[in-house]
Amino acid sequence: MVVRAATLDDAEAIAAIYSAGIRERIATFETEPRAAADVAKWFENSLPKVVVERDGEVIAYAAAFPYSDRCCYGGIAEFSVYVAPSARRTGAGRRAMEGLVVASREAGLHKLLSRVFPENVASLGLLRELGFREVGVHEKHGKLDGEWKDVVAVELLIPENL
Repeated sequence: MVVRAATLDDAEAIAAIYSAGIRERIATFETEPRAAADVAKWFENSLPKVVVERDGEVIAYAAAFPYSDRCCYGGIAEFSVYVAPSARRTGAGRRAMEGLVVASREAGLHKLLSRVFPENVASLGLLRELGFREVGVHEKHGKLDGEWKDVVAVELLIPENL
């Protein structure tokens, strides 16, 4: 597996991986599949985005997004990480997150954060192993298919940039 910076050329593969996660209803409140044009908009900001390739095929990605437009939060980014269904439990998610942390450090970010469904035990386990701290649970944070769902807030400080 190779980890590298994502480019616009990866938008279609990233959209396919994200859309699979949307369909499965285990990792996002989103309900509509994404197209390459939707993902292409992610590249309008300079925050890190990485992909993991196996045999030349993109099998996972991790991407950072602006946390807030307030200048006091400039060094903080929200992130998401998704792995193609056929590549789960191969270490691709770990490689994507390790790559995102390195890229975020190099970009000067001092914190990554996200919210994870409590039942997404694979994601929570990976993030714990990588040093993410579980800050707490936001109860009934949003509805998915008409049902209230909680989320676990996670964060990782990047000490080199504090």
